[in-house]
Amino acid sequence: MSRILLSVFFFSVFVGAEAQTLDDLSFGTPDALEIATWNIEWFPKNGQTTVNYVSEIIENLDLDVYAIQEIDDTTVFKTMVEGLENYDYIMMNGWFGGLVFVYNTERIEVLDAFEIYTSSQYWNPLPRSPLVLKFKHLGEILYAINNHYKCCGDGSIDLGNSNDEENRRLEANILIEDYISQFHSNDRVILLGDLNDVITEPAFSNVFTPFLNEPEHYMFADMDLALGSSSGWSYPSWPSHIDHILITNELVSDLLQPETVVESIDIASHLTGGWSMYDSNISDHRPVVMRIVPSQVGEEVLDPVTNYTNVELIGISDVLGRECEYQPRQLLLYRYSDGTVVKRFSSSARQPE
Repeated sequence: MSRILLSVFFFSVFVGAEAQTLDDLSFGTPDALEIATWNIEWFPKNGQTTVNYVSEIIENLDLDVYAIQEIDDTTVFKTMVEGLENYDYIMMNGWFGGLVFVYNTERIEVLDAFEIYTSSQYWNPLPRSPLVLKFKHLGEILYAINNHYKCCGDGSIDLGNSNDEENRRLEANILIEDYISQFHSNDRVILLGDLNDVITEPAFSNVFTPFLNEPEHYMFADMDLALGSSSGWSYPSWPSHIDHILITNELVSDLLQPETVVESIDIASHLTGGWSMYDSNISDHRPVVMRIVPSQVGEEVLDPVTNYTNVELIGISDVLGRECEYQPRQLLLYRYSDGTVVKRFSSSARQPE
């Protein structure tokens, strides 16, 4: 009996190990936009082994757009992408490569790509000039902004110290918010990257207040991840969730649709060596991915409410819980007589029935 049990044990281990392969890694679909932020930690971290892993991951995830940070050897990275079927890259030939977009050429049409805040006066808050991609997906025009903010710090913002890490990230967010509000006030914008700070801190120590204080204009698509279990965070080594995806209000109603998915992809679980193998050969960050279906321009976007014909709407409040009247293009909380509270983006000109 002991021999039988031992055989069953080793068979189970063998089958489990066999199941943990990158061949099982998938995410992309033909009818949605899949976009990710991924810090791949000074690519290639372990030479050709890293190149082989990253190539396979990109192909198997099958995303439309990858916003990638920490490209150390740009020549090796370019060669790798050129060897992938149906993928190309956007990389500026500046003094520091770092940021890059990799995109699926069959599903993404690049309309423009450029850096912002490139002059030396902005290098303190933005040591890597943000990379902007204007693209078309299934006929819809969107913008993505790839970022990698300054790391580290002590968790508090020293407004009197221009070299304080948190202060630098706060200033970076002020600059990026100002850019979006000035030049893309009516565009669908996705801000993403290794932003090197958490979005759940109290306001007095939260570097993302330029966005969090404007809930009618911005929403962190990965807020549920940040508020959830540490097992789903993007930076397990700390652990912390510091890689983010922010959207402008033009995409909020789409984000709230049931087909939307936002998650941190646990690639390590597909490797026989688990996190140790992933960290040694690929990165210390997980990719954070969003699947979303942008509405067609000109279509009236319905609020994502299922069937509330049998319950009564008893009140509406803003995201701070304050009672308010219906207003179009606002993020509101609807309270119903059965105790349900529904977060909805008010896309229509009048209050839905």
